[in-house]
Amino acid sequence: MIKVGIDFTSVLYGRGVSRYTHNLLKELSIHPQVDLALYGSSLRQNKQLRHYLKSNSFNNYDHVIQQLPPSALSLFWRFGLNPVSNHLPNLDVFHSWDWLQPPDKNIPLVSTIHDLAILKFPETAHPKILAMHKRAWHVLKKREAHIIAISHATKKDIVQLLDIPSNRVHVVYEALPTETEIVNQSISEEKAEALKQHYKLSEKFILFVGTTEPRKNLKRLIKAWIPLASDYKLLIAGEQGWDDSQKMLAQVPKGRLQFLGKVSDQLLNILYAEAELLAYPSLYEGFGLPILEAFHHGTPVVTSNVSSMPEVAGNAAELVDPDSSESIHQGLVTILNESPLQQRTRLQKMIIRLHSFGWKRVAEETVAVYNQAIQEQA
Repeated sequence: MIKVGIDFTSVLYGRGVSRYTHNLLKELSIHPQVDLALYGSSLRQNKQLRHYLKSNSFNNYDHVIQQLPPSALSLFWRFGLNPVSNHLPNLDVFHSWDWLQPPDKNIPLVSTIHDLAILKFPETAHPKILAMHKRAWHVLKKREAHIIAISHATKKDIVQLLDIPSNRVHVVYEALPTETEIVNQSISEEKAEALKQHYKLSEKFILFVGTTEPRKNLKRLIKAWIPLASDYKLLIAGEQGWDDSQKMLAQVPKGRLQFLGKVSDQLLNILYAEAELLAYPSLYEGFGLPILEAFHHGTPVVTSNVSSMPEVAGNAAELVDPDSSESIHQGLVTILNESPLQQRTRLQKMIIRLHSFGWKRVAEETVAVYNQAIQEQA
């Protein structure tokens, strides 16, 4: 058995990295070769971290939660202060996230990098956040850490942009978060109907899920959708970001294009289930989780033929050129015009594709990376 320290602070932030950390922890907690030890730190959300451990029955494992803001912890760790081993002794390996790296040079280090969008699209990042990531990546490279990439596209970026040797970067795909299934099962018929009526989901619609930022390619998607606007609404579900796609509201009939903002997990599940298709023609993704979420609901997907998206979608989605509105439009039309037989064939492909990703597999492959890091430093 190996004692694995994991920084679980990211569960606080309600983002993809939070779901990844939570689902990985759940699987590792029942893995026969792993003894978990959990590290967390937050000044303002210290109670939330403690509640997380208790509510998920993780508080029985060795754990420490420090009341330090990221800026202070970063400073301490940069100067070799406050090592994790002072609080969690006898660790065989430590799994960090790519935000902060501990100073314990005697412990093999593994870190997961989800994507390098912040490097490929630096104009979207706050300079301080970019600087912290760069410091963390520098430490990972200097410490000869083993890196988990969540797709081959992300691995390629890590090797090229961070100059980390290929043999230190291991592809371990993500999977559908268990939260998606739990939320789906928890929605009563009455609640579902109330949400459908409130958001007027009786009309046919195309769905997009994600933060409205330039790399999500919303302006080309909207342009591709406009010829279909009389028959299908376009609903944008996700936090307001920093693109100017909302300016295109003036170009379309009133009420046909709707920016819903960040929606609840319950509403998101209903949107997936009711949509004619998910349109996801992003320019760049580290993985592309909405593709699997759509597959889970039996909803066909139009997505990009670049970056990680073909890896996730396989042959189950309609792949398009994200740089071409015409290609995106044709992808939408292809799926919308499929015959019942074509729809059944696509659904079978989606089910098969979805089942090729799983958290048990994620845990097994992650433990293999831990063992490699431990053996190398022995």
